[in-house]
Amino acid sequence: MPDFKGNDANGAQSGEGDGWTPRTYRLLSVIVPVYNERVTVAEVIRRIRAVDVPVEVEVIVVDDGSSDGTDKVLTALSDSTVRILTHSVNQGKGAAIRTGMANARGDLLLIQDADLEYDPADWPRLLEPILRGKARVVYGSRFTGERMNMLPMHWIGNRFLSLVTNLLYSSTMSDMETCYKLFDRQVLEGITIESDKFDFEPEITAKVLRRGFRIYEVPISYAGRELSEGKKITWRDGIGALRALIKYRFTRIEP
Repeated sequence: MPDFKGNDANGAQSGEGDGWTPRTYRLLSVIVPVYNERVTVAEVIRRIRAVDVPVEVEVIVVDDGSSDGTDKVLTALSDSTVRILTHSVNQGKGAAIRTGMANARGDLLLIQDADLEYDPADWPRLLEPILRGKARVVYGSRFTGERMNMLPMHWIGNRFLSLVTNLLYSSTMSDMETCYKLFDRQVLEGITIESDKFDFEPEITAKVLRRGFRIYEVPISYAGRELSEGKKITWRDGIGALRALIKYRFTRIEP
């Protein structure tokens, strides 16, 4: 399996301005937070196993206190490539991701939801900018690629939160709230994630941007669910995300 250096065709660094030197990436840790996704999680794992990427992959599934039989499905899916971690009670998406990060071994970290809204077939598209040294952080944008449109209020909320992010952090993002976030692990060193719920998304984005890292976006496919199909995020989470964006803009962060 080939190794990829973190530099472009001319051997230049990615321009982060932080003394970064080209890297060789060997292992992608995929963190899959799961809460009551008995119907979809097996298909997500099947799609994950079908993806062909030019690095080794480890999958860490964190069952965040599911009560719908998800645990029984996951037991049947566990093998040498899929590790199952369990929270005894539901703590939230941010807490599940934090557990996954603490147990990840990879030099690349990717978040993957278990609800079939995001397709692992897009992983190569996400990896390409990092493997070619164009970026150290890559987000998959739902607004620039093929998609099944989300509910109107979710569309408005997501666009509004991205606008607020851009105004507060001098960025030009189209989709701050996307699940697909891919990191060179070194970018996250020293960052402490406090959020337990969906406000993980604005917190990690804010802290990465405040450290001076630029976020590279690529178009991804998206198949949005409705509330009746199990979608869990609501307008209340949008208010929490707005508060987090403001909080982390004006409070001291780790050096």
